Amino acid sequence: MKINSTVAAVTERIQERSAENRKNYLARMDALAQRKPGVERMGCANVAHSFAAMPADDKFKVVAERAPNIGIVTAYNDMLSAHAPYQHFPDLIKDEARKFGATAQVAGGVPAMCDGITQGMPGMEMSLFSRDVIAMSTAVSLSHDVFDAALMLGVCDKIVPGLLMGALHFGHLPTVFIPAGPMTTGLSNSEKSHMRVLAAEGKVGRKELLEAESKAYHGQGTCTFYGTANSNQMLLEAMGLHVPGSAFVAPGTALREELTRESVRTVLNIVKNKNYTPIGRIVDERCIVNAMIALLATGGSTNHLIHWVAVARAAGISIDWDDFCTLSDVIPLVARVYPNGDADVNAFQEAGGPGYVIRELLDAGLMHEDVLTVRPGFREYTSIPTMQDDNKIVWKMAGSTPYDTVLRPVNSPFSQNGGIKVLRGNLGRSVIKISAVPTDLHVIQAPAKVFDSQEALLAAFAAGELDHDVVCVVRWQGPHANGMPELHKLTPPLKALQGKGFDVALVTDGRMSGASGKIPAAIHVSPEAAAGGPLARVRDGDLIRLDAINGELNVLIDAAEWAAREPAKMTQQQHDANNTGLGRELFAGLRRNVTSAEEGACTWL
Repeated sequence: MKINSTVAAVTERIQERSAENRKNYLARMDALAQRKPGVERMGCANVAHSFAAMPADDKFKVVAERAPNIGIVTAYNDMLSAHAPYQHFPDLIKDEARKFGATAQVAGGVPAMCDGITQGMPGMEMSLFSRDVIAMSTAVSLSHDVFDAALMLGVCDKIVPGLLMGALHFGHLPTVFIPAGPMTTGLSNSEKSHMRVLAAEGKVGRKELLEAESKAYHGQGTCTFYGTANSNQMLLEAMGLHVPGSAFVAPGTALREELTRESVRTVLNIVKNKNYTPIGRIVDERCIVNAMIALLATGGSTNHLIHWVAVARAAGISIDWDDFCTLSDVIPLVARVYPNGDADVNAFQEAGGPGYVIRELLDAGLMHEDVLTVRPGFREYTSIPTMQDDNKIVWKMAGSTPYDTVLRPVNSPFSQNGGIKVLRGNLGRSVIKISAVPTDLHVIQAPAKVFDSQEALLAAFAAGELDHDVVCVVRWQGPHANGMPELHKLTPPLKALQGKGFDVALVTDGRMSGASGKIPAAIHVSPEAAAGGPLARVRDGDLIRLDAINGELNVLIDAAEWAAREPAKMTQQQHDANNTGLGRELFAGLRRNVTSAEEGACTWL
């Protein structure tokens, strides 16, 4: 199938924009790949230190026989449901590697924090920056430089982008990502959301709300809604960095274990067969475009308009929000998964999952098929793995979906356009997730109510001060100001106002991860208020128009008056409240040096 002309044009302009940086990146990676193996080029003391803790048989293999040595970078901790399954993965990986005459070592661990735990808490202000900390931790883990390949164990929001950025700085290594899978379905996401609204309205108490939340988040695995964590897994499939179809297989199952073993076999196949597909070669401009398309086609997390800009930069590639916007005009929305629909990711998998989505997009010429992957070809990613009676995996090509309320073919999509749009205007540039917003709410025009924190908005709601048409402007929430936290705590009260029949929207330089649901939310506003952006000029009562149809975000006042208006400044009290306590002081340098959200919120450039 001939590639769609818009997809081709966007890819070409990314290639042209990135040409020099990409060339320099590949030259660095090629130089690293051409060196002798670590055991041969290192001094004896270095070698002895590297393998002192290995069992004798493994030590002999890697030192004397020059066996391939796999570095494992793990985000395991037993606090987070999504990462707890990784506890025993290293032992399984080592066991499988030995079967093929190879060795494996846990090269290092990276931190993994949960936005669900820190939501509305001071720790959330470290969340976005944890991505770059994870990237640096990955680099530290691999810096011992004795590995022939790498396996990345991580799932959630900032963990996968951080691992990917770190791995791309060791782009000469064959690398496979190993997911852990989603938790089984508990209380439905829609019921959970409804309970949150009732709690915000004071109709149920803490006991009832906690009971509902505990039924929704009840075991090991990722949360079952299609937020950043599960969007990560969809994008890794679209980039060819997983064993095909492994994204949404539940932990603790025989299929999950065998897919993990297959990941070891896959990375060793690249090493042993000299099939030159290191991660730095796989992640090229076409691969990045495929990831962007998968995000748009499934209505995935808006966080990736920050994260994948940073991921691309790590591979010497430059993308921007205009690239996403142009693609969104031609990429149909083929999935409805909560918060874009009622289904969770387990239902998404049962309906055909990533294999179905990728097959539909490839057959329509909406994805690049001529890309490198960790497997022989990208078509493998249109298949779905199942276990045979002999405990071996067989992959079957995705057929038609049995659930057209969850997945639809490209020729009969839920929407002709992608689930994310870019807004432009005198309030700056921002993004909006429209896949869950009813079409009659794509345009909101109402007076502004300005807040300097999400706590202030919550207090105003509790006091009954927002019972009218309103555009809530929440500023000082960008990367420079306080690390750009997610503002999920605002969704229940805004939904409650919407339920009363008011026109409601949110405009902020913070993040929402697409969890705004049916609330029109212009997020990631750039430049942010703390960097002199236009949100600092907005005042209570200003008429704001959010127009997701035409891609506009404007305050409707006289241009001369707007230009002359003095921007507000963060007070010292606000600054201190955002930047001190619970370790936030340690991130001061990152806040000072971070790029804008549209530039990937990078702290390492």
